[in-house]
Formats: sequence, C-alpha cells, structure tokens
Amino acid sequence: MTSIELWLSELGAVKSADDPCLWQWHLPKWLAEIELKQDELRVTWTQDTKKSQFDFPYGLPRQDVEAALVQGP
Repeated sequence: MTSIELWLSELGAVKSADDPCLWQWHLPKWLAEIELKQDELRVTWTQDTKKSQFDFPYGLPRQDVEAALVQGP
C-alpha cells in the first residue's frame, strides 16, 4: 500500500473493487470520489445533486490537501 493509499484509508475512504485508482469517501453531508491520476488527485464532491471537482497536484503539502478535502465542496 502506497503512502497516499494509506492516508486515504486512514481518512475513512474506501478503494473501489473495480478501479484501484478510485476511492470513495462518504461523510454525512457529501460524498467525495478521489481519483489517483498520474500527476494529481482529482476529487469530485457530490452534495445532493450538485457536483464540484478540483485537481490537487501531488506537490501540495498533505495537510493542505486534507484540509481542502475535509472542507468539502
């Protein structure tokens, strides 16, 4: 397990059985799909029927990415 996968697992995200690069993170107010791309993390938040997407380059500090993920859409 890579450090990114370990970190996502610690957050409570679950790896897709069909796509090893796709993770889902369910929180009470929204769902985040986190895709491990070659150069970035792509996050798509779904809240009710609204979707928001953002790409985080791997060079960003983990704390900054985690804070943005927790903040949500």
